[in-house]
Amino acid sequence: MENLCPRTRCPVQEQRARWERKRACTARELLETERRYQEQLGLVATYFVGILRAKGTLRPPELQALFGPWELIYGASQELLPYLEGGHWGQGLEGFCPHLELYTQFAANAEMSWTTLQKQLKKSKRFRRFVRLQEGRPEFGGLQLQDLLPLPLQRLQQYENLVIALAENTSPNSPDHQQLTRAARLVSETIQTVHAIGQKQKNGQHLRRVQALLGGRQAKGFTSGRWFLRQGWLLVVPPRGEPRPRMFFLFSDVLLMAKPRPPLHLLQSGTFACRALYPMAQCQLHRVFGHSGGPCGGLLSFAPL
Repeated sequence: MENLCPRTRCPVQEQRARWERKRACTARELLETERRYQEQLGLVATYFVGILRAKGTLRPPELQALFGPWELIYGASQELLPYLEGGHWGQGLEGFCPHLELYTQFAANAEMSWTTLQKQLKKSKRFRRFVRLQEGRPEFGGLQLQDLLPLPLQRLQQYENLVIALAENTSPNSPDHQQLTRAARLVSETIQTVHAIGQKQKNGQHLRRVQALLGGRQAKGFTSGRWFLRQGWLLVVPPRGEPRPRMFFLFSDVLLMAKPRPPLHLLQSGTFACRALYPMAQCQLHRVFGHSGGPCGGLLSFAPL
């Protein structure tokens, strides 16, 4: 008599099948997005970098400051894509990893790139006209140059997600498992380095903004080497008299109290005068009552050790 019961499924085989489906899906996404990424890199390299260099619209130092290692990143993608199209994921990604240093260089130059773009658009009518003409090309799909410049850093984040997924869904017995695992680790390390660079650049922007808001000899140059945390208004309660509003700037090692200048001040309206610097290592903060999350706030006591 024929056995009508379905065959017992093997959990190991089911897991392998799931791995293969996820691996195939991830590999297809990596390939398709790399093709699009390379196309966009090529458009910028051809219609912006190449023509600007040939026409001499920007001097070589300005061109380098604006685009950084863009053409080298484009070349790295051109090397990687044939491996992906041939299904040699491990070999291709492992060979691509030495080029990750280009992304670190690109991140370190990101702030300079943005500053150079804004400066040239403002001061050079010739450059401004050229950029508008190139951005109007149908190949760019309405994207502006400022939208295209962050492309390599956006792609780096995609690399991390896709390469990690590819490694995780590759069988340990696969010949390219070790190559994919090493590539995933190196991409993740590069992401961490790029993130640290971005945090440092963002902190520098905060410090320059705060320094521009402050005046007085006590505050001059004090932001150098510090990390900005936050700022906000607090009421300072004197021994006698009414509470007075003061702006506080909290840094990694000091708390600065500043007094707003009068709105009608001839030269420095909208800025603050430094009134006190409290080194955090030499002070204690005590909660007297309430807390900052309550509807009425609270009272804090801040005193030297």
